[in-house]
Parts: sequence; C-alpha cells; structure tokens
Amino acid sequence: MKKQRILLVDDHEVVRLGLKALLEHHPNFEVVAEAASAKEAIENTSRYHPDIVLMDIRLPGTSGIEACEEIIRDHPDTRVVMLTSYAEDEMLFSAIRAGASGYVLKQIGGGDLIRALESVGRGESMLDPAVTQRVFQEVRRAVKEEEASAFANLSQQEKHVLQLVSEGKTNREIAKALYLGEGTVRNYVSSILSKLGVSNRAEAAAYAVEHSLREYL
Repeated sequence: MKKQRILLVDDHEVVRLGLKALLEHHPNFEVVAEAASAKEAIENTSRYHPDIVLMDIRLPGTSGIEACEEIIRDHPDTRVVMLTSYAEDEMLFSAIRAGASGYVLKQIGGGDLIRALESVGRGESMLDPAVTQRVFQEVRRAVKEEEASAFANLSQQEKHVLQLVSEGKTNREIAKALYLGEGTVRNYVSSILSKLGVSNRAEAAAYAVEHSLREYL
C-alpha cells in the first residue's frame, strides 16, 4: 500500500496535534497539511491534493458536511473521512449523502482509526461500529417506505384483488373469494393495471411479488 497523504481538519489545535502524532508514527501515512475551518480545508485540498481528508464534522461557519460535498465534487479522487464526537443520526446520513467514505467517532481507539484509514485508502468505505447498526436500520426503513409507496395509489380492496391475481387466481375465483361480481373484479383489475402502469396480469403479479404486497394487507 502506497503512503497515504492526509489533510487534517479540526478547529481544535490540540486535536490536530494528537492526530498528527498518531498518524506520523505509521509508515503508511503522511500528514501533508492541516486546516482549522471548512474554508481552509477546501483551499488546502486544492493546494496539496491529499488522498484522504480527515475532517471534523462540526466546524465554525461552514460545516464539515458542506466542505465534504465541495471537496468530493471538485476532487473526486480524494476520500473524506468525517470525525465527530457524537453519533447523531442526522449528521451521519448527511455525511453519507455528501459522499464521505468514512464516519468515525472521536472516541475511537488509535489502532481502530489507523485501520479505518487503511480501509478508506484501499478504496473501501468505513463506518464506526457504533453507528453501523443505525445505517442498516435506516436502509431497512427506507426500503419499507419505498415498498409501501409502490401501492399508495391502490385502495385496500384493489390490494386484495392484486394479491389474488399474484396467486394466479382467475376473475371468477377472485369474485368468489371476495364476495364480488365478476364484472366488478374485471373493473378492479383494469384499474390496478392502469394505476401500476403495467399491461397485463402477469406484470401486475410480478410487481406485487417484487414489492412484497402481502406485508401491506
């Protein structure tokens, strides 16, 4: 692994000194510059072209999140690792959306920080174990919301009809199961196809299975 050139960004000089002392004892890292604000971080990234920017998420004035977005936009080969004192969900997801390659708590041990930066240096993404579970929970919640929105335009009765369509039931069988007339079922099926933007029962059935319709009945 080639030596990784690092820019340290924190508005507390003592923190920067501690990080610099830790990293410069490691043969794979070289601290090429420091910054105490987002503005300095952006300027020094342009000046020194570091491989990794290790940056406090909370900075005076412009936040580390905004600086991360600008750095990633203008220097796509530079990876940003956000450093924070608190495991705040809003900050975590903002950092991920901004393009950060890593998110670690300041309470992390020196060895763990080294391993995190080595992972990011290899092109991997790294989350502090303390926040990883939150990410999985958020991803699962987002997936659930997306699945639920897939049927947002259907009435509850249309969902029941679609479920039976997905089970391969004929209109007559659906009518019997739901105590409806066959003509009513045909109307429901036609409405479902239109609302889902599909052309036939097979596509509607596949859509229902793909988006886990059964969970929303």
